[in-house]
Amino acid sequence: MVKIRLARRGRKKLALYDVVVADARSPRDGRFIEKIGTYNPLTVPATIELNDDKAFRWLMNGAQPSDTVKAMLSYRGIMLKKHLQIGVIKGALTQEQADSKLQDWLKAKAAKIESKRDKHSQSKEALARARKEAETKIREARAEAIRKKALVAEAAAVEQPADGEAPAAESQEAQA
Repeated sequence: MVKIRLARRGRKKLALYDVVVADARSPRDGRFIEKIGTYNPLTVPATIELNDDKAFRWLMNGAQPSDTVKAMLSYRGIMLKKHLQIGVIKGALTQEQADSKLQDWLKAKAAKIESKRDKHSQSKEALARARKEAETKIREARAEAIRKKALVAEAAAVEQPADGEAPAAESQEAQA
């Protein structure tokens, strides 16, 4: 039995995966028949680079995807393409109808992905703005505290020499 699955590579805590077609009996990171793409779960959204034609060809030839790979293939529209192609083979719809349905779905999916990216970048910008505003408030509060300390110190300095002069004047009068 042939499987489409992930083979791990990359270092500890920074996993990258190859999407490979392999015999089900071979080990996870071992021997494989063909590499058809890569998967990086650490990016937002996760980066999936697949050769769609090879993946579709292997699916139509009977390769069974693992659960994760099946989700990735569905995300890319390859499972829908397989479903539509089986409908064409059975005569339920024509190739043109299947292609138009697939193109409509791909356009909607691309718009959805783009909105997700925009939303993520906007939330990142909002967080940066909020952080900057918080830092500004803290800096202003510190400046205000320093200014108040300086005023208190200045007032104390003005009062202290006045108090210091009076005893000196009394001592001079006592000497005279």
